[in-house]
Amino acid sequence: MGLSLRDLTERSGVSAPMLSQVERGETSPTLSVAGRIASGLELSLSQLLRLDEGEGVTVVRAGERRPGGSRRSGHAYEVLTASLPGQRAEVSEHRLDGGAMTAGPGDPPIHEPGSRETAVVLSGRLRLVCDGAPYELEQGDAVTFDADLPHHFHNPDATEASFLAVVSAGLRRS
Repeated sequence: MGLSLRDLTERSGVSAPMLSQVERGETSPTLSVAGRIASGLELSLSQLLRLDEGEGVTVVRAGERRPGGSRRSGHAYEVLTASLPGQRAEVSEHRLDGGAMTAGPGDPPIHEPGSRETAVVLSGRLRLVCDGAPYELEQGDAVTFDADLPHHFHNPDATEASFLAVVSAGLRRS
């Protein structure tokens, strides 16, 4: 969802210090506060508390993937993982038409601070530009980088290229 602490404070009506304490595990919210947090995250209380999960396994069928991007822009993707509370990683499959890019060179990063991304080229060739530096990638190559830096993938060829991306939340490597 990509909400900042400020955003969640505004959406839930729960103070930033309380949200921070709950996130760090320093306090347990009352049911009322937990309900407001869930509402701010657009989840049910059961989803927030993970009461609606089965046996710890979530299957996302091919027809249930969440689409994104636009074939008109030459970049389309599908999120392969379920959107679950507390999930620390997201896997997506991307397709870039010849000459297309995932974002513009000047676009700000869309991932939360401290997140990391690993991408694996499934077909074609890609150029990753991360914090201004280019990296040439071919089929089978993998790259990992700080996803909160400005970055984009570019398909330099005339034929489609595809890649898998895993974005995980966490602390930035020092």
